[in-house]
Amino acid sequence: MDELVERVDGQDRVLGVVSRREAIRERWLHRVAVTVCRDERGRILVHRRSDQVSRFPGLYEVGVGGAADVGESYEQAAARELAEELGLRVLPRLLFTFINRSGLSPHWLGVHEVVVPDAVVPDPDEVAWHGWLTEPELDTALLEWRFTPDSHEAFSRYLAFRTEQS
Repeated sequence: MDELVERVDGQDRVLGVVSRREAIRERWLHRVAVTVCRDERGRILVHRRSDQVSRFPGLYEVGVGGAADVGESYEQAAARELAEELGLRVLPRLLFTFINRSGLSPHWLGVHEVVVPDAVVPDPDEVAWHGWLTEPELDTALLEWRFTPDSHEAFSRYLAFRTEQS
């Protein structure tokens, strides 16, 4: 069964409930939450999506995430995705949102951050491989590996946000 999401407008206000498949097909804005996971040493978790997932199988990702369910905040969606994909029970911090036009369709993307233990146990149905990369290693990987479209946009904005905050 297709998941239900909230269709939102350009100000991120709810317009109604639709299937995610319909939102993508019609290019309607909806909400997606992603979390950049860092370990205590500042390395960033990168993972390769399972070949069995429906969207972007086998591609690498910088963040862990997915669509927000109906009635879910960005933070709740991010926490649920971290639990489902990595087995982590944490509440990530929402840093910012923006309309992301890369990927399958435009969507509001809530970018979060969390510091997690370097020992995570990913769900093999979702994650085929994972590893911790330093920022320079990740810069190289983003040029050489095949990442999801969201990864490039979200990570560049994440780095700009962190630079602004420091």
